[in-house]
Amino acid sequence: MIRMLMAGAALVALAGAAQAQDAPLLAVKADTGTGRILVTLPKADGEGVMGRFIHATMLRSGLGTADLRIDRGMQGSNELLVFKRIGTKIAVAYENPRFQAVGGTPAERAGVANSFAFSTLALLDPVERLDDGRVTVDLAPLLASDTLDLAERLNSGTTGGKGFRLVPALSTADAGSVKVFPTNMEADALLTFAPVTPGREVRDVMPDPRAISLQVHHSFIKLPEPGYVPRRFDIRTAANGLQVFDFNQPLGSEIVQMLAVRFRLEKTDPSAARSPVKKPIVFYIDNAAPEPVRTALADGVRWWADAFDAAGFIDGFQVKILPEGVDPLDARYNIVTWGSRLTRSWSYGQTITDPRTGEIIKGSVVLGALRVRQDVNIFESLVGAGATGSGGPNDPAQAALARIRQLGAHEVGHAIGFMHNFAGSTQNDSSVMDYPMPFIALRDGKIDISRPYGTAIGAWDKFAVDWLYGQPKPGEDAEAVAAAKVTKSVASGLRFLTDIDGRAPDSPTPWSTMWDNGPDPAAELSRLLEVRRVGLANFGEGAIKPGVPMAELRRKFVLLWLLHRYQVIGAAKLVGGVDYGYTVAGDGQPPATPVPAAMQAAALDALFASLAPETLTVPDRLVGLLSAGINGRSNPQYVQEIFASAGGAVFDPLVAADIAAQAVLEALLAPTRLTRLNQQAMADSGLPSAAAVIDRLIAGPVEAADGAVARRAAYRAILTLARTSRDPKTSPDVAALIEDRLDRLAGRLGKVRGEGDAAAWSRSMARLLSDSERLDRDIARLPRAPAIPEGMPIGGASTDASLWAASLWADADWMGDLR
Repeated sequence: MIRMLMAGAALVALAGAAQAQDAPLLAVKADTGTGRILVTLPKADGEGVMGRFIHATMLRSGLGTADLRIDRGMQGSNELLVFKRIGTKIAVAYENPRFQAVGGTPAERAGVANSFAFSTLALLDPVERLDDGRVTVDLAPLLASDTLDLAERLNSGTTGGKGFRLVPALSTADAGSVKVFPTNMEADALLTFAPVTPGREVRDVMPDPRAISLQVHHSFIKLPEPGYVPRRFDIRTAANGLQVFDFNQPLGSEIVQMLAVRFRLEKTDPSAARSPVKKPIVFYIDNAAPEPVRTALADGVRWWADAFDAAGFIDGFQVKILPEGVDPLDARYNIVTWGSRLTRSWSYGQTITDPRTGEIIKGSVVLGALRVRQDVNIFESLVGAGATGSGGPNDPAQAALARIRQLGAHEVGHAIGFMHNFAGSTQNDSSVMDYPMPFIALRDGKIDISRPYGTAIGAWDKFAVDWLYGQPKPGEDAEAVAAAKVTKSVASGLRFLTDIDGRAPDSPTPWSTMWDNGPDPAAELSRLLEVRRVGLANFGEGAIKPGVPMAELRRKFVLLWLLHRYQVIGAAKLVGGVDYGYTVAGDGQPPATPVPAAMQAAALDALFASLAPETLTVPDRLVGLLSAGINGRSNPQYVQEIFASAGGAVFDPLVAADIAAQAVLEALLAPTRLTRLNQQAMADSGLPSAAAVIDRLIAGPVEAADGAVARRAAYRAILTLARTSRDPKTSPDVAALIEDRLDRLAGRLGKVRGEGDAAAWSRSMARLLSDSERLDRDIARLPRAPAIPEGMPIGGASTDASLWAASLWADADWMGDLR
């Protein structure tokens, strides 16, 4: 691997031969009169190459929708672009540097390179051939093409429409936008797309949905100077990885190699434990962000300075507000972009990297402007709207700004090279790279949101920065020093678990859950249920400001009612859970083990408490308050967040019960979870089995159902069990077990006699379970199997005006995050 690293650095040195430091990157003449962008390329070398650059694209203007994620500041891919003379043409192509023969002979390197295709973007006719061999070409046609592949993105969304295509007659490069610097050339283009059929997302935001015009920004970036030494990716760290294939590796070694993605950060005195740096990492906060959000973002992003300082880099990481007149898309500036959309959507971090080595050239972040406003709504549902803006400890606006600080740090973490660590919340906020649920305390029986999020960088983040960026002293083996740091981190007990184990609600490890809190997922669920109980007891008209339509209470209610939904997933991961980490041979970490029986039992108790009728019952006094009417033009932020009604504006408390029950049942009865329970019990009879969980569910929430709320939850449990038995992911033995229990249940329910709702329900369920075709229809029918409102920040409800009073299911968008 060391051979590969050193040879990779040599490759950079060879390819990065350049002009004088203060000379412009390219000789460019932008003719605003003709629209031509004339670029004079150097004389071709022996292989016909007339220049290599990193080409990156970003959006200067966005579409403003959530589902399609075509956002201001969004980045496309960045590629190794080459200008090459082929016959009478100048080919503009993306090379394929992932496939290499590092350290090989010219013939070996050529053999690998010619084994994989490249991508030709354009064949340009020279505008002028100079006597010294240089050639001038017009880049305007290339810039006006859809290199960002926006048509595909527009067509891929479920609500954007169909048949989008670029309209060349309405697309052009902007010659007046061209700027050239010693290390980069920047230019914009106007691209217009027309659909065959515009979808809802497009119709909602466009003045004319038949023509969607977007500004695309192009950066042509000089290849980095020699001296950067890549770092080998380690599965036990949080570094993002760049995959390369080195076909010159010795037999017995892996061809697939991973390099960690990072900025070049060098001390001025490499021998010093602490030293200033040659070039600090500087992130600029978009001056489009309003105050006090702008200052909060800067404060949160600045947390990373502590981690770099601890790693020995004095002022190695800095934060500034973007000065007026500076282009945020200029490749020389790392940027935190503030973007607006019609409804809430993801925030994310991006990088422009050298595709050969993983060196980050530019880090950029996109933050959604509506997210902070939704955070205010969450906190107002808990403590009321009257405290907003008060500046007090329970001020929802101040709590939301605390979230902005954490979010700024989180997304910039991606832009400096780190992936998620969803175990951070289980170890005292050890990482800002987690998705944190706000910590809502109960003090003297009252809700307290005075410290909802962490206030500094975490212990894991400090380790991650030291591992990824720490500079060894001269003569030390950088990879050996980095490996020693990992060993020390593992010995300290710091956990790291990322998306592959955190996103799916049925994943095995209990330490990797999004939007959870605390070291004990089951105990935290029980605590959060008590917070929710107090919140519901206090909920009322005070959750909205005077003069606001009372119907807005329905929107706030969803946030409080489902406050515990992610902690439910965290607790459910204890059931049939497996404790494991990312290990490598010889590191001494213990093998995977089942979660102890006592922890699984506690989790089951907390989950069944979440299914109890008292947990699922909406207080009677709220039904009338939540049934206020509304009129006027549809508000998409409102429509996507409310529960279905009982007709018109009438709130349906059984829908709320149904959805809250479904959140628990889907987590508990996931096919893979039941399979693991079955396997664990076969190996250790002291652990809970799938049969024990199913029997407890049937004996409790199903057969003991008393009252309308309990029956609705029991109906949902029956349907979920039946659906699980039919799921292809369910193992045959678990499917047989469920079918047997449901068959027995049908027999018992069918024998119930008497009058009244409970008896009628029992016999109806018996008939349902005895009729396989009818049961399949009930499982598939949406009105009787409502979707749990969307918890991540992308909703999918229609925003037609008729839905203000329609009895339809809307995706509720309450809190979320993405890179």
